[in-house]
Amino acid sequence: MKKGDYLKIILKSNQTVFSFREILFLWEEKDKKAAISRINYYIKNKQLIRLRRGLYAKSADYNKYEVANKIYIPSYISFETVLQDEGMVFQGYTSIFVASYKTKDVIINGQKYCFRTIRDITLTNHRGVYQKDGVWIASAERAFLDTLYLNKDYYFDNLSVLDWEKVNELLFIYSNNKRMTRIVKELEELSKNNIK
Repeated sequence: MKKGDYLKIILKSNQTVFSFREILFLWEEKDKKAAISRINYYIKNKQLIRLRRGLYAKSADYNKYEVANKIYIPSYISFETVLQDEGMVFQGYTSIFVASYKTKDVIINGQKYCFRTIRDITLTNHRGVYQKDGVWIASAERAFLDTLYLNKDYYFDNLSVLDWEKVNELLFIYSNNKRMTRIVKELEELSKNNIK
């Protein structure tokens, strides 16, 4: 590969954020030291941005949801972020909430990413999780259930957007949690009675 081609490969990609491993793959590079040296050169010349160790953006206009998916893998956008986007909660959240294998808050360039632990068997089940523009994100129904999984007394402002059939189909991935099943049934009845 020619010297100038390395940066072109990154700039042509639809992704806005890259892990070190992804860059190695794109460059078909086996020499990690050479890749680090090249990346540092691009950072020094303001052609790449280092977001944190091992995570890089090709411009300041990067997709923050992409960042969230790449800090910890596997992960997907869920909880209040999706609830807010879907109109189920009216409170405005600036943090990005992410389902992951670990609980931790990470701040990158002033943006707070809140990672919350979901059991591996649930986290790695892709039902109710889809990929949009290179980002893994929960459906409204999956985010609703993820939230109930971690918060038994959560208040939702609007449940009319939910497809209750899909909610009930997804319940099994939470290991048939009896508490969740009971709460879902109560909220479904409440929601349906409010619509009538």
